[in-house]
Amino acid sequence: MDINDLIVQWNHANCTIMDVRRITLGAGESIRSYCVPSSLFLMSIRGNAAVHLAGEVHRVQRFTVLHAGKGAVLDIVAGSEGLDYYSVYYKANLNSPLPSELSAQRAQSFDIPYSITPDNPVALHQIMSEMIKEWKWQPLARLRVRTLLYQFVHELLRQMSVHGIRSAKRDLAAQVADIIHEHYASNITLESLSESLNYSVPHLSSYFKIRTGLSPIDYLIKVRIDKAAALLLETDATLKEIAIGVGYQDPSYMGRLFKKHKGVSPIGYREANADKKKLADSPVITMRSSIVPPESFIYTDLIDNGYHNQWDGEGDLYMFKQSKPMLASALLLSLILILSACGANSTTEKGASQSNHNDASAASDHPKTKIVKTVNGDVEIPLHPKRIVAGEYLGSLIALGITPIGTSDHHIKNPYFQEYLKEVANIGDGNGNVEQILSLDPDLIILDDMYPELNEQMKKIAPTVVIPYASLKTVHEEVTYFGELLGQEDKAKAWLEDYDSRIASAKASVLKVIPADSTFSVIEIAGDKSLMAVGTDYGKGGQPIYNGFGFKPPAEIAAEMAEPGWASFSAEVLSKYAGDYIILTSDSQKLDDIKADPIWGLLPAVKNDHVFLWTSDRSGYWDPIAILSQTEQLAAWLTSL
Repeated sequence: MDINDLIVQWNHANCTIMDVRRITLGAGESIRSYCVPSSLFLMSIRGNAAVHLAGEVHRVQRFTVLHAGKGAVLDIVAGSEGLDYYSVYYKANLNSPLPSELSAQRAQSFDIPYSITPDNPVALHQIMSEMIKEWKWQPLARLRVRTLLYQFVHELLRQMSVHGIRSAKRDLAAQVADIIHEHYASNITLESLSESLNYSVPHLSSYFKIRTGLSPIDYLIKVRIDKAAALLLETDATLKEIAIGVGYQDPSYMGRLFKKHKGVSPIGYREANADKKKLADSPVITMRSSIVPPESFIYTDLIDNGYHNQWDGEGDLYMFKQSKPMLASALLLSLILILSACGANSTTEKGASQSNHNDASAASDHPKTKIVKTVNGDVEIPLHPKRIVAGEYLGSLIALGITPIGTSDHHIKNPYFQEYLKEVANIGDGNGNVEQILSLDPDLIILDDMYPELNEQMKKIAPTVVIPYASLKTVHEEVTYFGELLGQEDKAKAWLEDYDSRIASAKASVLKVIPADSTFSVIEIAGDKSLMAVGTDYGKGGQPIYNGFGFKPPAEIAAEMAEPGWASFSAEVLSKYAGDYIILTSDSQKLDDIKADPIWGLLPAVKNDHVFLWTSDRSGYWDPIAILSQTEQLAAWLTSL
């Protein structure tokens, strides 16, 4: 059935939840000839299986969603990893009156079998997990689960409707950010994130921090404080209400965090910004006269200038104050109107003689602009921007010979950027902070979509181009995009030609001394000594080894390295993941420690000194500049063996 038919039918559906379960099958276990008693959503969360449904075989991997209708016969055979899955049984009827397009077919979408591997499975998993927790027989809990089913269906249909457009899997850091933005008010921990995404805590934390410059918990705090700041300005909620609304039970604790991040207490932030926002919204102040120069616009609804206020933000207070009409404002309005009337004739007389000159002057003074399409709609940007703030994608700007006036803290710390950023301002963690960016007076801001609240504020400062996180998949794609965006197509082409030449030279030099059929493993030892092997999409040297030089991982793990692109494992099975050569990331181990280890020391790669060891601050970046530097660094090591 067409996706649009499904959407129309679900808009008229009245559902009753029959049952919600989580089921675990061991390796090789099966469910045979099961007659489904009602409509069913099944979502796998771990393992694999072969599922026979309506005469078709579905290969179920982690986060596959299946739908079956009442009376369908279901066979599930768990694979070598077993299978964990959620199942939601429901009964649906259509509300009357039905629209004409449904009346003829009396909609049977609730019985139609289909499957999807969602683009963003984490959002669906979170809803399913919440349904399991809430599933009780009390009326209020049943209402909650029913509401969650509609949320699940909405998210599923949304992803199905764009599946052909965005079929690429979401980056891990983007999935973490999705969870945090969706559930920031809930009790989010590293352990809950790890369980949702099926990654170990150390690897998830390390990856996220390299990608964003913040740990997952620091990112959560930043999101919560930004949400609290918005509530302070948009509502008259008390501190206690706001604290609970953003995930803190103790308003005093939230107040201390707020002051740490914003530099001022919540009440100081609200008073400073709310009073100025009222003035900015006042009809008196916003009227303009042709002979009275307008005051420069200050983004006071975004900035906190109340640093003099020493209140710590504790207590349960309403913090908007009543204001009286200002006599001075009324007099100012009167004066503006009188002067405007008096000057009207002379302005008209002068206007005719000077219009051509003014038009020509305006045309020459106005900067040339162009319209670019972004995920947030069309944006008008300078044709040749001079003062760029880049929260992300700094590597491509450097490749084009562009030095921004400001960039994020984690880019400032990037060892591959050091020579290019000596005079560049640090705009803070993540994508930066409003006050610092505003002070730089940019004419263009470049960000990813990891901080949507911040991005909304940035649009008020300067034209802002938001590129979805990790949506530019290759060096060529990224550099070409920014060459076109910034009017530097020739520089982009020249840099990429040099890049290709240097990569090809590095590859040729390596293949002269290393057999092309040699196997390579890219492994990280995390803080708790857990192990992870990665493919081409997770840094650590994967891009140079597998894409640049064309080497392969050991055959036994090749499928894992292709999809999902990583594997977490214990030291006991290390030999399975170890290739002839190992590119190893560790912040705690030295080569002597590796050689002395009773498990590592037995590996042929270790015995033959075929282990390259580096720290995460060198291996964790994979922007264009970093990838080129890493490729040449690894080539130099391999050719020295």
